[in-house]
Amino acid sequence: MSKNNNYDMITGFIMESRASTYRLAYSYVHNKEDALDIIQDSICKALSSVNSLDTPQYRKAWFYRIVINTALDFLRKKKRYITVDEDVLESIAPSLEDVYPDFDLQKELNKLSTTNKTIVMLRFYEDMKLDEIATIMNENVNTVKSRLYSSLKRLRIELENPS
Repeated sequence: MSKNNNYDMITGFIMESRASTYRLAYSYVHNKEDALDIIQDSICKALSSVNSLDTPQYRKAWFYRIVINTALDFLRKKKRYITVDEDVLESIAPSLEDVYPDFDLQKELNKLSTTNKTIVMLRFYEDMKLDEIATIMNENVNTVKSRLYSSLKRLRIELENPS
């Protein structure tokens, strides 16, 4: 496949999958602007390395891997700075209202390791097959399967028995 054909194929794929790649980036940073920055950086990286895509049918795995790696790089860089959102400050401040435990799935997902969280999200948020996830994560399918099931077990335990 020629460079122009790869370029056209990738730009078409990026346009078709923009909602799912945004969801994926957002799941890492939980911030609209940061997620959009990650997507923009990922698109630049993908377009500049379009020649490295040898097999067009793997374009989804190839691009998702770029998005995930870009999100992880972003988090590593941002880890040096801790920002506190106004909503977080309000939730920490004493209030006159009753406080009930939060049984939020996203909160429990964030407690998983980055690898396990990515596997769960790709499987259930992006409805990907285990072999696709294995390709994206550059892992063995059995390893992905094992991590998925252990993560689901942990999530179930945490959601049934909140601390």
